[in-house]
Amino acid sequence: MSHGLSLCAVPGVLVVPAVPRAAWRGWLVVKGVGREVFSLTLDRIQDLPEPCVSCVFWELDPALVAGSIAGGEPGLDKESWLSSALLEWGSVGQVVYVDGVPAGYVTYAPSYLVPRAAAFPTAPIGADAVMLVTARVIPEYAGQGLGRVLIQVAAKDVMRRGVRAVEAFGYLGDPDSPKAGCVIPARFLTAVGFKTVREHRTYPRLRLDLHTALTWRVDMEAAVERLLAAVRSPSLSQGRRASDVDARAPRGSCA
Repeated sequence: MSHGLSLCAVPGVLVVPAVPRAAWRGWLVVKGVGREVFSLTLDRIQDLPEPCVSCVFWELDPALVAGSIAGGEPGLDKESWLSSALLEWGSVGQVVYVDGVPAGYVTYAPSYLVPRAAAFPTAPIGADAVMLVTARVIPEYAGQGLGRVLIQVAAKDVMRRGVRAVEAFGYLGDPDSPKAGCVIPARFLTAVGFKTVREHRTYPRLRLDLHTALTWRVDMEAAVERLLAAVRSPSLSQGRRASDVDARAPRGSCA
């Protein structure tokens, strides 16, 4: 059955009309040769890496997380959150695939849909901003620009919904600490264009303004196309530079 795929203004970008409207609003698809970015939906949640697929650090009130884990059903609670968020606000994430294999993802949402956000010392998220919740790249695909692609696709998605900015809580502590599990490293955020708006020794709040320059959107869309075209499947014989953006992106673990 055809759902009426139509080309967007950006080459290689497809926007799927709402089918059904409430659940699929804002579904964005970006394609390159062997690389694809799809909106996170209920049928794609199983493509998130372990343990992120069942992590509810952000999705539940902190007082309820332990009970969810003890009850043995955090994965169902995560699916329930995603379902509610899709109905309430539309697309809240993107998943990138390389040759059909899930390689990373991001999630984002208004802060009122993210219970944990209020517990951070640098809260609240700006009233005009959407919160970047998580950003993960599978270690085997690190160093290929996928982290930047995901941020840019997420930014495009919220821009076309009239959002002015994206904010996130960054992490400045020990990257091997359990505290780092679900919080995006601040140096990754700054590497992809975020600026600190509230200082903190461990959890600064950073912001990416989406309308500060008239050329930002054009540059962003062009960058997405270039990065998607440049991504290659991982090679065991090819080294990766530690200075690459994705070498600073969170990888793999979520808790």
